[in-house]
Order: sequence, then C-alpha cells, then structure tokens
Amino acid sequence: MIRIVLVDDHEMVRIGVSAYLQAQADMEVIGEATNGQEAVDVVLSLRPDVVLMDMVMPIMNGAEATKAIINQWPEAKIMIITSFLDDDKVYPALEAGAVSYVMKTSKAKQIADAIRETMNGQAVLEPEVTNKMMKRMRNGNERPLHEELTDRENEILLLIAKGRSNQEIADELFIAIKTVKTHVSNILSKLDVQDRTQAVVYAFQKGIVPKS
Repeated sequence: MIRIVLVDDHEMVRIGVSAYLQAQADMEVIGEATNGQEAVDVVLSLRPDVVLMDMVMPIMNGAEATKAIINQWPEAKIMIITSFLDDDKVYPALEAGAVSYVMKTSKAKQIADAIRETMNGQAVLEPEVTNKMMKRMRNGNERPLHEELTDRENEILLLIAKGRSNQEIADELFIAIKTVKTHVSNILSKLDVQDRTQAVVYAFQKGIVPKS
C-alpha cells in the first residue's frame, strides 16, 4: 500500500484527487495539507511513501516546502503536481529535491502511474520539463565563445576595440599584416560574428573590453 500525503491549497482539488487515489487498490491518502508550512509539519510527522505537492500556495510554496522536507528527511519522495511550467517554478522544485514533476491536466491514470513510479524512485517528468532541463544542461556546459581565443587573439581584439586598423595593429605588435588578418579572421570565426564591428560589440557586452 502506497501511503500518500496530498498538499494543495484548493479544497476541491484535494477532494477530487483524494477520492480517485483512495479508489486505487494500492493507495491510501493518510494526510492532507493546505499550504507549504503545514505540508512540512504533516509530512515529517506521518512520513508517507509519496508526497503530492502543489507549487503555488500561501505561506510557503511547493519548492520551499520540498526543500524544508528534504533537509530534514532526505529520503522523502516528493512529486510536484501543478498547473505551471514556468522556469521559476520548475527549476527551484527539482533543485530542492523533488523526484517528479507532473501537470494537473494529466489524466487521472497517468497521475496514479506517476505516483507508483515515484514510489520506486523513478523520476516522472513532463516532456516540457525534460526539454527545459536538457537545454539548461547544454547551456551550462557550453564555454563562452571568447574563452576559445588565444592570448594573441585577445590582444588583437582589444586593439580592434580601440579602433586600430590592421596596419596599426601590425606595427604595434611587430607582426606582419598578413598575420594580423589571419588572427582577425580567426577571431570572427570563434566569436561567430560577421565583421569587426560585431566583434567589438561582443567584446563590450561580455566585459572583455572595459566600458569607458
């Protein structure tokens, strides 16, 4: 029997979800809470197998409640069930330690199945949530483009930002103008820009060149 605590500030939601779950042969709703703070108290007191946690609630939201519960009971299995897919809802909830994140618009059977999977420690995530996490991971692993520049290329980029021509850069660095052109071409390629002006804009935006 999967023992469940249901957390939601809307009474009709609690009544409807609880009635459906109680009809499942392998589920039992052992407690309810109407806000995040109450959820922390009820969950830590009853120690259910799975917590169904709403996100937007008074006093303490779902992510805050999840974090407070996990801090005191790391083994808790919390499933977020919400109407929101905004970044400021998804990321805090998962970072707080929620196992699963599903929508209230899901079919009842899908929610019941998600509870069973969460009970077994398997993450159940809405496709949109999975896409968000994958995108965030990719972006987090990407190095800024300018980190690919060599010391010499950085030096030349700074001179370009100061308005120096290729010939002036060659004279100042004591290198051939052909070498300067090669470096400039490499800089444009690495920064994924079309011309010197775009390279200078990039340099200012990223703080490579201090704004005067």
